[in-house]
Amino acid sequence: MTETLLDILTSAAILYVVAAGLMIVFGVMKIINFSHGAFITIGGYSALAVTRLGWNPWLSLLFATIVGMACGLIIEKLVVKPLYSRPLDAILATWGLGIIIGQVITIIFGREVQFVQSPMSGSIDFLGASYSSYRLVLVVAATVIGVSLAMILQGTRLGLMTRAVIMNEALAEALGINSTLVRLVTFSLGAALASMAGALITPLSSVDPNMGVPWLVNAFMLVLVSGVSFVSLLLAAILLGGAQVLVSTFISPVLGGLTIVVLAAVLLRIRPQGLSRA
Repeated sequence: MTETLLDILTSAAILYVVAAGLMIVFGVMKIINFSHGAFITIGGYSALAVTRLGWNPWLSLLFATIVGMACGLIIEKLVVKPLYSRPLDAILATWGLGIIIGQVITIIFGREVQFVQSPMSGSIDFLGASYSSYRLVLVVAATVIGVSLAMILQGTRLGLMTRAVIMNEALAEALGINSTLVRLVTFSLGAALASMAGALITPLSSVDPNMGVPWLVNAFMLVLVSGVSFVSLLLAAILLGGAQVLVSTFISPVLGGLTIVVLAAVLLRIRPQGLSRA
């Protein structure tokens, strides 16, 4: 029982980290960034590059974040910015961009499944159960990321401008806020978070050019359920992620992979506003 509860907690933490970057972009730019999965893949291959170079595995987090942010800056300027007034085209563009990034990664690293060195190995005794030490570290990482985002949004000038753009972009611009700069920083931060998430999750699985696709689907459903509230995102990650763990453990791993999508669709059918007003 303890192990199942820890699985729910750590799975929720992983889902929160994966979806946080997507929610930031959606909240400010009002588009679903379908290249989010590609940025997760970039993070995974950044971790693989660190492994091949023989660096300390913990450096993969910093390296992936820097690579993701740099790619986000370039992509926002060249691809996303010209499509601000055409959100549907922006969605299609990010979807196509994700495919292109996947193909570029395939050309550079190949199609085969590869593995990265984990920063931690082994297990520790926690609440009477022997559990993966790295999965417990992911809970700490998710907590740090969540607190950091809250501090940025609530305690900095950038956060104030971001919240103003989210609430009323036209009024924010009338008050002198540079919404273009806010969008650039937001997209870059979302890309950096996605890439960091990719580096965080790869030690638990493997790396391949399509590794970000299933994560994108789950993150997309969590964001739809959560709206633009990080508290709602955490609640959704716990509820839907917990249901996924239970179904995978006690019924079938195949059905478990569909749990988040199905439950999110049912929840949105019953409550179109999702959990944002729960």
